[in-house]
Amino acid sequence: MSVPTAELQALVARPLALADTGLSRHFLTELMLKHLYDAGLLTARQLMQRLALAGPVLEELIEFLRKEVMIDVHGQGFDKRELSYGLTQRGRDTAIDAYARSGYLGPAPVPIQRYREVVAAQTVHHTQVTAGTLNRVFSGVVLKDALKQQLGPAMNSGRAIFIYGPAGTGKTYITQKLTGLFTDTCLIPYAISVNEQVIALFDPLLHQPVDSAEPSPNLMLNQGHDPRFVRCKRPEVVTGGELGMDMLEVHFNPVTKEYQAPLQLKANNGIFIIDDMGRQRATPMEIFNRWIVPMEEKQDYLTLGAGRHFQTPFDQILVFSSNINPLDLADEAFLRRIGYKIYFGFLQADEYGRIWQQVCAEKGIRFDPALLEFALTQLHAGHQVGLRPCHPRDLLGMAQDRVRYMDGDAAVLDIESLTWAWDSYFVSLNAEVEMSSTTLNRRNDHV
Repeated sequence: MSVPTAELQALVARPLALADTGLSRHFLTELMLKHLYDAGLLTARQLMQRLALAGPVLEELIEFLRKEVMIDVHGQGFDKRELSYGLTQRGRDTAIDAYARSGYLGPAPVPIQRYREVVAAQTVHHTQVTAGTLNRVFSGVVLKDALKQQLGPAMNSGRAIFIYGPAGTGKTYITQKLTGLFTDTCLIPYAISVNEQVIALFDPLLHQPVDSAEPSPNLMLNQGHDPRFVRCKRPEVVTGGELGMDMLEVHFNPVTKEYQAPLQLKANNGIFIIDDMGRQRATPMEIFNRWIVPMEEKQDYLTLGAGRHFQTPFDQILVFSSNINPLDLADEAFLRRIGYKIYFGFLQADEYGRIWQQVCAEKGIRFDPALLEFALTQLHAGHQVGLRPCHPRDLLGMAQDRVRYMDGDAAVLDIESLTWAWDSYFVSLNAEVEMSSTTLNRRNDHV
């Protein structure tokens, strides 16, 4: 069960005093000065929106900075009713010094301890997956009942999942649909603070905000959850062959002087899918060894500059997907730590036929039982090629491409066009032999 909205809002109530933010006055005044340095002049409303702080907290900061002669007051607008604030020379010098230490310019961060509490309160493992939920998400998807009986309990287990099988058997498609099992939301901070070193966490490419019913901020608003958090759909982070070990550590940009959270931190309270396992820039054992501690302890250990270590929660469903035998990727000691190993194999003829009919409907192709029978008996059986979920879409699409090129009716396919698609789709054995012979001759040319 997901945590009720009211409870989460109580956990991250809007700070109404500086002490409630969990951040020091020195840190917040420097962040405010950087915003003023960046914008020139800002009203109190604009500062509150930029810093994600309520009016009472902002008033404390403004009062302090005015006493320290770091900001001054300007009139704005025709009637001069709304005041704006700008930097004095002392304020500019302080802002430049602050920029030299940290280039972060965004909403006030959330202290790491508060972040840990919020992640624990909205853990993804409290979301119960039932057979009804899974059937709803995979409605219209051709998926063996045996696989459903494994996927459902695996999602409830709280343990890592290893999905494997031949290429083209639907592993990536199915794993990415798993996030549909989560219909609730979670709160994700714009940034977290570790000893007032800021790590940017919210990523608009990975986190999908949901519409909020809260009114827009105003100077004295004291209701609703802490605006330093964004209410989002549960994260879905997918990475493949591009994954490197550096992407699993805190990244520091020496030019902008900003820290960026690693992928697993951005995936907290959601699902993290590592696709095409075994084809990453890092070796499989490097990646697997990286996950041993987080999987067992449900927490991760990261490093900031100068070797400073800190602990973060590891609250996510970790899914590995590969078309390589797991025994060729990891040893038994690691595989024991993974709760579920789920095999995606070839289809039966009736399952293949259902996908074939679905693709015909999607592409506006008139379904011809005889053409399907030809594909099953003459093409697949004749060439001893297993039935994979990707084949109907690829073969029918290519056959339709040829019919369009021949200026025919794209809704009607025949044996000739399907055979042409088959020959174009699969690597020819004769071509393999010729290419191998050519390669050998070229090598001999250099002898």
